[in-house]
Amino acid sequence: MNKTFVGFGFGPIQSGLFLHEARRSGNFARTVVAEVDPAIVAAVRANDGRYAINVAHADGIEQVTLEGVELCNPAVPEDRARLLDAIAESDEMATALPAVRFYDADPQTSVARLVAEGLGRRATPRATILYAAENNNDAAAIFTERLAHHAPAPAMARFQTLDTVIGKMSGVITDADTIRELGLVTATPTLPRAVLVEEFNRILVSAVTLDGARRGITVFREKPDLLPFEEAKLYGHNAIHATLGWLAELRGLRTIADAAPHGDLMAIARAAFLDESGAALVRRHAALGDPLFTPGGYRDYADDLLARMVNPWLNDLVERVTRDHVRKLGLNDRLFGTMRLALEQGIEPRNLALGAAAALVSLTRRRHEDPRAAQLPLPTDADGLDREAIARLLTAIWNAPAASPEHGCLIQLTARALDDLGTRGWI
Repeated sequence: MNKTFVGFGFGPIQSGLFLHEARRSGNFARTVVAEVDPAIVAAVRANDGRYAINVAHADGIEQVTLEGVELCNPAVPEDRARLLDAIAESDEMATALPAVRFYDADPQTSVARLVAEGLGRRATPRATILYAAENNNDAAAIFTERLAHHAPAPAMARFQTLDTVIGKMSGVITDADTIRELGLVTATPTLPRAVLVEEFNRILVSAVTLDGARRGITVFREKPDLLPFEEAKLYGHNAIHATLGWLAELRGLRTIADAAPHGDLMAIARAAFLDESGAALVRRHAALGDPLFTPGGYRDYADDLLARMVNPWLNDLVERVTRDHVRKLGLNDRLFGTMRLALEQGIEPRNLALGAAAALVSLTRRRHEDPRAAQLPLPTDADGLDREAIARLLTAIWNAPAASPEHGCLIQLTARALDDLGTRGWI
């Protein structure tokens, strides 16, 4: 235990994955986290550096307490000094922020500036890696670019940012009744929020190429080319999760786990996973030679994920899975991005189109939840979603002034799927 780990952000991925695995590895003597919420920092300090997480297994919830965690608020001068010292002695770091734009947004709390200043304090450069966990395919490159604006060249020569593919479902629960019903423990006695994460920890990261760098969190799996696996996460995991979520919403279900007894919903999700997402990705990446991109390997991946999605102990709310409609209906995002991939590979994505149609119904009904919806040509209700209305709406979401043949095909598939949902009596 001679390594130091530094994290940025104290959300469920940081607290329930990186810190948890760093502690379980037995390789870190010190774990420090930068967090800008003063209430969270105060609560963990008042609890002597201890906090609890809830780990969802297939048969119940395990409560785990982590000790010896130092939280520092970079906006507080004394905390900032401690944080910079920790960065200077760090071996591994991880960002787990809401988005990559937070890397260098605020001069006072900028992660890129903090890391640069901390690395600059070293008398002798040493090998250091940083996991970028912002669910962006270019996160590592973006962070490295921002860091290079502020860091001395010798420090950059001994530093590597790794991309990540994190298929771990997690969340924070603040509703007291839900915490009580599930028997969860809050992060600290005075912090009324419970971190709930699944036990899954098969996280993929970029290959470490930095001389002298040895990962202390050894459970993660390195891949020389992470992009195909990032596509499997977006076009597989995320696409099917969203499809199942929007179909479950049409049925009035509260959690994704509530879909498990609905054989028709699960059949659509599995067909979309295997016959559309999976078939397309296997064709696209078969030459890679990785077991995932084989029919059997992808089937195992799909069956494992579908079982995990409907784990009742996760309390995965349909409302959470189906929020942020406009972003998720983007041309390159989980639904239409996957449908485009399928079409490129000669596959008609009829099941994914059902998810897209359900998403448009949901957007129409819940327009008040997304400020961007006010700028869209939405009909007054779902009954107004005919083919022309769908074309106008999707063209606006995609910011495509002229519809291409590909766009026309996607619109036609979605319109037919909406008719199918009506025939089934789901809308």
